[in-house]
Amino acid sequence: MIQAVTKFKENKLNLKLKEANARVVYHKYDGTQLNTTLVSFSEKRRVLSTLDGIKHVNNVANVFVPDPLSGNIMTLQKYAQFVKRLPATLGLRLSNLTFMSTAVNMEKVAFCEKTYEDFHVCCIATGGARNNALRMGVDEGQWVERATGFQPKLGTINIILLTNVTLTWGAMARAIMTATEAKTAALQDLDYRSTPTPQVQATGTGTDNMIVVSGVNPNIVISHTGGHTKMGELIGFTAKQAVTEALKKHDNLEE
Repeated sequence: MIQAVTKFKENKLNLKLKEANARVVYHKYDGTQLNTTLVSFSEKRRVLSTLDGIKHVNNVANVFVPDPLSGNIMTLQKYAQFVKRLPATLGLRLSNLTFMSTAVNMEKVAFCEKTYEDFHVCCIATGGARNNALRMGVDEGQWVERATGFQPKLGTINIILLTNVTLTWGAMARAIMTATEAKTAALQDLDYRSTPTPQVQATGTGTDNMIVVSGVNPNIVISHTGGHTKMGELIGFTAKQAVTEALKKHDNLEE
């Protein structure tokens, strides 16, 4: 069941995908004001997350963690505690939520939806890439995972991908690749440059994450989501448009 969070201030995202209850929720963690894009479903969904792996949950989320809290929780032990305690601030259980976090305020969230016949895809994104954009295969990684953790996040492009059809696990994994290619295309079209190597274009930031949520329609099962497929086209288009809009909102890009 969807657990109500009506005690919190909420701003609804008016998605055409009616089976998804999407909204920005305002709540607190240890006295710090947070806001979260929370998407809830009436039944458990198969979810593939680049943070949590395979999950079966009713709720997925993208959480804005502002300074100084973001810096305070960036040891592995403190972040693990944050992950355990955060769901309760939304009135949820950890077992029924998978989420990502970012330094981008959810008031800058963007979404895009596209349909083809009985296929429906929605991408919800936040993005900031002014301070930690990278070009994979060119730039060096500076963070080494130790017990003391990592640096605070400086940007991040986070994507929640929703669809009304059933995706196989393979299709969900391929959807991450398709959406990532679209994210990179958005960065290239906006001419984002690598922060450490500005003579080359960026392909992402070092902290990007994604959550893919399968639909539950037993009559439409999709096993291929690459660029030559119609489902891949919908994923690519919505991801590119949502990421583009999110980056423009957060990074104050001129039209």
